[in-house]
Amino acid sequence: MSGDFLRAEGELDSGKREELVRLYLHISLLPFASLHFSLFAAPMSSPFPLLRLPGLVLCDVFRSLNIGEKIQLSIYSKKISTQINNCRLYSQNVIVDLSCLSHKIRVHSENNRDTFEISNYSDSCKSQNSNTHQFSIACCSVRVISIPKGITLGKNHREAFLSVIRHLLKMFQCKFSTTISYCNSDLYQPTIAMLFDLRMEFKTIIIDLNGSEDRILLWNQISKKLELVEDLVILSDLNLFRYFTPVFASWPQKISIMDSVVFTLESLLACTCTAITHRRSHMKNKDLDVILKNWKAGGLPNLKCLRLDYLMITDDGGHILGTTFRELNGMVIETDDGSKKATIITYAQCIEMSVTPII
Repeated sequence: MSGDFLRAEGELDSGKREELVRLYLHISLLPFASLHFSLFAAPMSSPFPLLRLPGLVLCDVFRSLNIGEKIQLSIYSKKISTQINNCRLYSQNVIVDLSCLSHKIRVHSENNRDTFEISNYSDSCKSQNSNTHQFSIACCSVRVISIPKGITLGKNHREAFLSVIRHLLKMFQCKFSTTISYCNSDLYQPTIAMLFDLRMEFKTIIIDLNGSEDRILLWNQISKKLELVEDLVILSDLNLFRYFTPVFASWPQKISIMDSVVFTLESLLACTCTAITHRRSHMKNKDLDVILKNWKAGGLPNLKCLRLDYLMITDDGGHILGTTFRELNGMVIETDDGSKKATIITYAQCIEMSVTPII
């Protein structure tokens, strides 16, 4: 049987190759449970040395693995890690969720069906687990514990965290998501800064602008590169204005703001996002009138959806586009050049506007 595996690439038709892949996966993935990876190091005793497979078959084997299997193989064998990179598996798109609070990295497919978790463990976990091994990840020596749907790393949080991220960047086409909260600044600060320096894309960033020195520093680092972010959510302290006023030197695709301290009328008018959500806008009649007139004149050119909550609309606050706030509900307005239209929905102290092009 081993002779079949070692035939030249050109002699294998697609049906035979799929048969070999299924057979080899069944045999080769058995050692994961016990972490006996001698098979992948191609020992003389193994009748199916992985690295002696024809290159085309080898690539098919790697492509047939799920995310977790690829990560584990690449960690446990440098040679196989090189082969995985040679097979250009890094073209696979994955979402990497970074949890600096719980020291976890969750890697999953875009449809979330294939997922794998990497986390740090405590000393007590280390002492109770016999499946602990020492491995090198991106030139960083870390301890690894095998678990059913993930791996657990040693206690050096920062070094291991950064090393694993660098390793994942070599394997996959990564898009990141993270929440930057009130703690673990020593971990997220270098991590997020490194990813922005590498111009990595982010699916979601939730950041708490609490006015602390490290948070101000981080904001100043990333605010010039927000075009790398698909969805930015900003939380803030009500007293934030006492510490600093955030400057938007660039814009994400979508933005959600939770307080008017961060996002003023001037900020909104300068915004180039496709979707703007302002949860506590506190905007008055005249502010809303300015926004809608600005849009009609060609402002907010990328806008597709606008939502403003917690307005401060009053009956005697003046007209909005020549009418009352209540009468805006259901109204359809157009830009002055006739290129776009917007449907307005109002309720309580909230307004939503959906923009579509006019064909």
